[in-house]
Amino acid sequence: MNSARITKYLEDVRLLGEDRLKLVLALRAEVLSLNDSISEEIKYGGILFASDQAFCGIFSYSKHVSLEFGEGASMPDRHKVLEGTGKLRRHIKLMSPEDISNKHVHEYLELAFNAATKP
Repeated sequence: MNSARITKYLEDVRLLGEDRLKLVLALRAEVLSLNDSISEEIKYGGILFASDQAFCGIFSYSKHVSLEFGEGASMPDRHKVLEGTGKLRRHIKLMSPEDISNKHVHEYLELAFNAATKP
């Protein structure tokens, strides 16, 4: 983890508003709570998370935060919250911290993490 780059990214997110920062921080905490082996780095304009391999990223846009899954197209979408039509990637758009529970984010994070750490 490059904490200086993470800190700088979070400072930039704060410029978009305190509500946006709260959402990113809550989402980041949710990802990091999955396992102590998770690392994070700034890449592609967001925070990319990995264990054995990268499994998700948080990206802040002008009107929402996106939780993106590089292998999301292969994940089951029981709650119908995954968006995107590409061959591999899917994302969940979040507007508030409440969306983390309303859109069952923890369940999707577990699926992505488990897929990335399969032996």
